[in-house]
Amino acid sequence: MNLTHPKIVDRADLPGRLADMRRGKRLVFTNGCFDLVHPGHCDLLARCKALGDLLLVAVNSDESVGRLKGPTRPVTPLRERMFVLAHLECVDLVTSFSEDTPYEILAEVLPDVLAKGGDWPVEKIVGRDLVEARGGVVKSLPLLPGFSTTEAIARIMGKAGR
Repeated sequence: MNLTHPKIVDRADLPGRLADMRRGKRLVFTNGCFDLVHPGHCDLLARCKALGDLLLVAVNSDESVGRLKGPTRPVTPLRERMFVLAHLECVDLVTSFSEDTPYEILAEVLPDVLAKGGDWPVEKIVGRDLVEARGGVVKSLPLLPGFSTTEAIARIMGKAGR
């Protein structure tokens, strides 16, 4: 199966693609592993989009997820994670990054708004300095209770109940 979508953009092509789309619009950036997309992700992404006009989602590469979450992750390969996210109405562009943090890609795109889930206090959000230096806004949005990829994986493996 060919897992392509017009919203999926190679990182090298991102600046050109954004230049065309961004004129006069407020760009919101968020990032994450999005290993098993669940209602908490959908809720967070919709609220991120509400902070501006365009939502760019940067997804950790498989290698990056493995370094951050451990050798059993990700359970879903990068291309599949990006494909699912691209099909969400609130998402305008999806790209990936291989570093452990999105700092380099944030320096490249310089969004107007940087948003993360509430498990990240604003002062610890990577790239805050870049965004605020340009007069942008950094937000930590409350998470929808009861949804966690780690907990979902544990349930699937029979290690926890809901």
